[in-house]
Amino acid sequence: MPHLAFDISFCQQLGKLQGSVKQGVFDAWEKFERLTLDQLFKDPGLKLETLKSAKDRRHIRTIRIDQGTRGVVLAPASGDTFVLLRVMPHDEAIAWACKQKASINTVTRAVEIRDLTTLEELTPAYERIAPEPERRLFAKYSDSDLAALGVDGTTLRQARVLTNLEQFDVFAPHFPQDQREVLEYLAMEFTVEDVWRDVVAPRLAEVATDPQSVDAEDFATAIRCTGTRIAVVTGSEELADILNKPFAAWRVFLHPSQHKVAYRASYSGPAQVTGGPGTGKTVVALHRVRHLLRYLRDGDSILLTTYTNALVASLRQGLAALVDDESLRERVDIMTVDSFANRVASTSRRALKSAVEKDRWQEAAATTGYTGNPQFLAQEYKHVILAQDLRTLEAYEGCDRVGRGSGLPTADRPAVWRAVEEFTRRLAADNLRTYLSTCAEAADKLTEHGPRYRHIVVDEAQDLHPAQWRLLRAAAPERPDDLFIAGDPHQRIYDTKVSLRTLGIKVAGRSTKLRKNYRSTHEILSWSTGFLVGRPFAELADDSRNDTLLGYRSALHGNRPELRAFDTDTAELDGLVTRIRGWVDQGIDVRDIGVSARFNKTCDNAVRVLAAAGIAAVRLQGDAPTDVDAVQVGTMHSFKGLEYRCVAAIGVNDGALPYPRALTPADVDPKQYAADLLAERCLLFVACTRARDGLYVSWAGHPSSFLTEVGASFRPEAEAGALPSA
Repeated sequence: MPHLAFDISFCQQLGKLQGSVKQGVFDAWEKFERLTLDQLFKDPGLKLETLKSAKDRRHIRTIRIDQGTRGVVLAPASGDTFVLLRVMPHDEAIAWACKQKASINTVTRAVEIRDLTTLEELTPAYERIAPEPERRLFAKYSDSDLAALGVDGTTLRQARVLTNLEQFDVFAPHFPQDQREVLEYLAMEFTVEDVWRDVVAPRLAEVATDPQSVDAEDFATAIRCTGTRIAVVTGSEELADILNKPFAAWRVFLHPSQHKVAYRASYSGPAQVTGGPGTGKTVVALHRVRHLLRYLRDGDSILLTTYTNALVASLRQGLAALVDDESLRERVDIMTVDSFANRVASTSRRALKSAVEKDRWQEAAATTGYTGNPQFLAQEYKHVILAQDLRTLEAYEGCDRVGRGSGLPTADRPAVWRAVEEFTRRLAADNLRTYLSTCAEAADKLTEHGPRYRHIVVDEAQDLHPAQWRLLRAAAPERPDDLFIAGDPHQRIYDTKVSLRTLGIKVAGRSTKLRKNYRSTHEILSWSTGFLVGRPFAELADDSRNDTLLGYRSALHGNRPELRAFDTDTAELDGLVTRIRGWVDQGIDVRDIGVSARFNKTCDNAVRVLAAAGIAAVRLQGDAPTDVDAVQVGTMHSFKGLEYRCVAAIGVNDGALPYPRALTPADVDPKQYAADLLAERCLLFVACTRARDGLYVSWAGHPSSFLTEVGASFRPEAEAGALPSA
C-alpha cells in the first residue's frame, strides 16, 4: 500500500498555507492511504504527473492539491513511499519541479534534492571569474576528504569554482541538503574531523542499514534513512496535528545535533546547550523535559524555569504541544526563577520597584555619610556582594573584585558596607525586598531543608544572576541529569555575568553548541549579526573564555530587512500601520506579527494607532497567552525567547538605543559602561532575530548609532532591496 510522507521543506511552509490548501494536502494523503499504486497513477483528481521537461523524469512528479495549487513529490521507481517536497501555485510548482534532481547521499544514505538546473547555470559563470585553484574556498580540502564526507562528484565540481563565502551563499540553497551542510561547515573553516563529528556521524547514528555500498536507486531504504528530514505519517490524527500546529513540525523534525542532545539517555551531571537565536535551544529544552518525564519516578517532579513571564507562557504552550498526557505535564512546574524564589521563601514582603531603587540608595548613602556615587553602591551590591554571597564585612574586605572597572581600596570598603547594610535595613523596615535578595534567602532555605526537584531545565540562562544560580543549584540534588541549561551569551540583555564553573556547576564534557539558525532567513540573520560581530562575549560556563558566532548560519533565504526613516513619531506610527496592512494583505495572520520597541510608551502608542486603524493589537505582558488573535506589541526585553513570522522594530532612534539612562557613566565604572553598551546592542539583536520571514526597522529623527554601524540607508523612501547587508 502506498504512503505519502512529508519533507521538512514542506513543513516549513505550514504557516504560509491557506486552509483550503491544507485540506487539499490532507485529501491527497488519504488517497495515498486507500488507493493502490496503479489507482494513484490513474486517479483524475490527483493527477500524479510526470513532467516532460524535468531534469529528473524518473523521480520528480507533481500532484493536484486544489484548484490552482500543485504539490511536488519524490516518486521513486522502487518502494511505495512518496514524499511531498513543496506545495506551490500551479506554474511555480511546475517550474520548480523541472529544475530538481533527486539522489541518495553515498555516505549518509539519505535522500537529497538539488536544484540541478540553477547549479548548472551558475557554475560556468563563476568558473570564468575564479582565481587559480589554490586561492579558492575549498582549496585546502582534498577530493578524497570531501568524498568521505558525502560530497559527490557533481557537487564537488560545482563547489570547486567558489572563491568566498558570498559566492557560496549564492550556491548553497541549491545544493543537496546533507552535502550543503558539510560544505557550510568547511566554508567556516571547521576541520574535516569537526565536520565528521558534528554533521556526518550524527546522521550515521540514525541509519539502521548495514554499512555497505549504497544503491543509487534504492529510495525506499534512503527514505527510511532520512528520518530527520522526512516524516512518514501513520494516521489521520497525526497529519491533522502537523497541519494545524506549526510547532508540531519541529516536534517531528529535530536536527540530528539537536536530537542527540535532547534525547541522550543520561548526563553524568549538569549539561549545557548554547547557540545563537533560532538554533532551537528552547525546543531542545522542551524535548529534554519530555525525555526526563519518561523516566521520572513516582513522587519526583521537574522545574522548567526561565527569566521572564512571557517566556513562561510560551514554554507552557510548547510543552502542551509536545506532551499530550496532562497528568505528565502536571509533574512539571513552569515558572520564572524569581517566582520560584518567592514560593520557597514564602515572604510577604513586597518587591522593590526598579523605578524607586535609585532613591533608596541615595537615602542609604546620605544616612551613613557615604560620599561616593549611589549608582556605584547599587552595582557593588549586585555584582560583588550578592554575586559572591558575601555575608560579613570581613568577607567583603578580602574579596576579589575582578570585573569591576573602578578600584576600591580595602580601607574604603567599610563605608560601602555600612551603606549596603542601611539599604537592606530600611527595606526590611518598610516590608520591602529585592528580587535577588529573595533568591539568596530562598537558596539558604533549600540548603537547610533540602531540594524540591529531581531535575531542573533552564531556558534563557544567560541573564541569570549568581544568586539565582545558587538557588537553582540548591533546588536539585547533585546527581546525573540534575541541571539542563540552555542559553546564549550573545542574547544577554541584562548586566549580569556569571561563570557556572565558579558556582560549582561544571558542564565540561557535557556542553554542546548549536550553530544553525532554523528561524530567521540568511538576510535577516546576517544583517542583525552585524551589531555584535567582533565584540567579546564571555561563555556561560567559564567567563575567562569568550564565545563567538563562528559557524552561526541559516540555510533559509528571503527578503532583506526593510529600514524606514521618518521625520516625526506620528509619521513613523502611520508607516507601521501601512507595513502591517501590507503583511496582512500578503496572507500573514495577525498573530504571526510582532511589534517591538525600547519603551513601554512607544508600545502603548503603537497599540492605540493600530486599533484606530482597525488592526487588532494587544500588549505582550506577564504570563498571558502568546497565541491571541492579534498583533502582539511588547518591549524589546519582553520579546526575548519569542518568535514571529514578521517583526517590526520601531523607535530605533539615537535616544532609545543605546538608552543613556541604561548606561553607567564611564567615569563611575568604565568596565560596567562597556558591559551596559554591549547589553543595549544585544537588545536590538534579540529584537530583530525574533523575525522568521520579514523584518521592518523604523525610526523618527536620527537613527540609532547601532544602525549606522551596519550600513543602514536613511532616506525615508528606502526600501529593502536598496539596503546593504552587513
